[in-house]
Amino acid sequence: MNTKMKGLTAGLAISALLGLTACGGGGDPLANDGGDSGGSGESITVGSADFAESQLLATIYSQALSGAGMEVQEQLNIGSREVYITALEDGSIDLIPEYNGYLLEELDPEADTSDRDAIAGQLEETLPDGLMALDPASAENTNTLVVTQEFSEKHGGLETISDLVEADDGSFTLAGPPEWKTRPNTGLPAIEESYGDDFSDRYETLDGGGPLSLSAVVNGQVDVAMLFSSDPAIAENDLVALEDDQVIFPPANIIPLISSDKASDEVVDVLNEVTAALTIEDLMEMNGRVNAGDDLGQIASDWLESVDLA
Repeated sequence: MNTKMKGLTAGLAISALLGLTACGGGGDPLANDGGDSGGSGESITVGSADFAESQLLATIYSQALSGAGMEVQEQLNIGSREVYITALEDGSIDLIPEYNGYLLEELDPEADTSDRDAIAGQLEETLPDGLMALDPASAENTNTLVVTQEFSEKHGGLETISDLVEADDGSFTLAGPPEWKTRPNTGLPAIEESYGDDFSDRYETLDGGGPLSLSAVVNGQVDVAMLFSSDPAIAENDLVALEDDQVIFPPANIIPLISSDKASDEVVDVLNEVTAALTIEDLMEMNGRVNAGDDLGQIASDWLESVDLA
């Protein structure tokens, strides 16, 4: 590991530990707190992935359903897609916010995600029995590789991932989530297959588009970081979002993914109302408040009230 990578690992260890502590990292995120999450339809357990936007969206779903008179529990910060799909299938959770193109690629690596309008039909055919994908929001959030303006200019004005690869002399470092090491369609294997650059020995495992990755690229501890396209920190820090010119990152409209036995007409109506109201502008504004440290519950409550769903 080179000196820059060693310094990054040491410098961020305390922050990572604090982040785990703040979100209850010592407990089992799938441990049920005693409520009924079975098939009666009387209680819905809402889960989230292990990054802030997913937790925010899950909180919005939870508050909207609770406001409609339903009994709701939360199991947030479960983990990556590989973990929470299993949790949905085994009934540990009943509902989670998802991203349609990425979900389809996870379920069927050979699926065609180039046609945004065809994704819903493919998902319906591909989802495991007992799971349903509801309406997609116009708001979406896809992966994006970012560099600083200074780094871009130093290497000839980088605008695309292909530009990055052409300029790479084998020393560029990349930060992203742990699952990127093996994800075939959107991780390091996809970058190598589609762009011809192998970052496996120059990859720093941090968070999925979170504050550690942002801090690492802004402070020059890594050269490139994976962030989410809906993160206002990209513009706020004057970062360059590199165009994915070989299109390895699919469309990523937000959808509620729910257990079929909990998808009553009333539940579906509530969730589809939330989806219909959710815009990319709203999402970026809420993500900005998350980055500023505002309480997720308050952000969710304020947004639901602003769109007359509270």
